[in-house]
Amino acid sequence: MVSTVDPRAFREACGRFATGVAVITSSGPEGPSGMTANAVASLSLDPPLIIVCFDRASRTLAAVEHSRRFGVNFLSHEQEELAAVFASKRPEAEKFEGVEWDERSRVPAPAGCVGGIACELRELVPGGDHLIGVGGAIDVWTGPGEPLVFFGGGYWSLREPETAPPEVDKALEGPSSDRE
Repeated sequence: MVSTVDPRAFREACGRFATGVAVITSSGPEGPSGMTANAVASLSLDPPLIIVCFDRASRTLAAVEHSRRFGVNFLSHEQEELAAVFASKRPEAEKFEGVEWDERSRVPAPAGCVGGIACELRELVPGGDHLIGVGGAIDVWTGPGEPLVFFGGGYWSLREPETAPPEVDKALEGPSSDRE
């Protein structure tokens, strides 16, 4: 079935959904590779799985296919410039110039992120002009700071945290016999 939805209108509607901003990293034959993404989501707690959507022409996807690993690095609000650099079409080596990073479980991890997950690639699933990478978490970390948020085509910050209702906290605690 051919869609009659205007791609620009679709993009604008999706842009009304606030998301975090991540840099997806991997190591390819030429060295570290990375891209900015907001099409990222946790998939499962048991086992711990995450999904990342890769443009089929992405150089980072090629690195992931090579190494079979990738890192999901959740950016802090102070890392807007890093988000812009990794969203660019600069050569991969240039993206990492001047960026402080370590290697965690054989994936590049930029310093200053509010959290991250190193993954082994489980599978790549076709999804239109993208491939959906399913990663199994092999290492996780957190750091201080406020997250970088993307909404309506721009970066935002969270102003005031709100406490979640007790039922949300209970639901996030893990598997429950009453959820079947």
